[in-house]
Amino acid sequence: MALTKVDKSLLETTSGTPSASTFLRGDGTWDAPASSGFFNVQTPSTGTYTKTTGTNKIIVEVQAGGGGAGDSNSTWGGNGGGGAYAKQYIDVSAISTATVAVGGAGAGGTSPQAGGTSSFVCTGVSISCTGGQPGTYNVSHGNGGAGGVATASGAHLIINGQNGGPSYPDGGQGGDSGLGRGGQQPQYNTASGVNATGYGGGGGAGTGTSVSGGDGSAGIVIVWEYK
Repeated sequence: MALTKVDKSLLETTSGTPSASTFLRGDGTWDAPASSGFFNVQTPSTGTYTKTTGTNKIIVEVQAGGGGAGDSNSTWGGNGGGGAYAKQYIDVSAISTATVAVGGAGAGGTSPQAGGTSSFVCTGVSISCTGGQPGTYNVSHGNGGAGGVATASGAHLIINGQNGGPSYPDGGQGGDSGLGRGGQQPQYNTASGVNATGYGGGGGAGTGTSVSGGDGSAGIVIVWEYK
């Protein structure tokens, strides 16, 4: 059946201007369709996330920091664990702000440090990802640190941090994370431990005599904003 073209001048309307980019609403007004979809991304620091005007929905990624690796003196240092990661969709049409923490990198050394916890908290939502634990300092077979753990009710994706591997006999590797790779020491007693790359990876251990452990990498919070 052939369609009959409607003469818009015969339509009873109350406001607006007909054009190629407007449509007629049921109340008789010409209106432009609302824009929608992705339009902005933020990487907030520790403190407060404030949504961009027009944002109704977000996808947030929370990555914790990676643990540092231990130095080696006469035996082995341990590899650091990777930080935990979580990803979640959130309706923020009734929310303006959220509280954010971004976990720092765990330093390697004789007293290696854990990676910091990253979190994102707003009304009805609490995402917390713990950092990777440090490797041991100068311990036989170089024990690796545990990976971080994510706690996020309603999360669409959780990747807990990988444990740091043992450094005996060939150095091993720091734990990987959802957004980073652990530092790797592929040979015994040839170089200092290797720093992690990306976000949240664990530091690679030093092995041998007077060899330093690598640092973990810092965490990050990424907020993808949608209209």
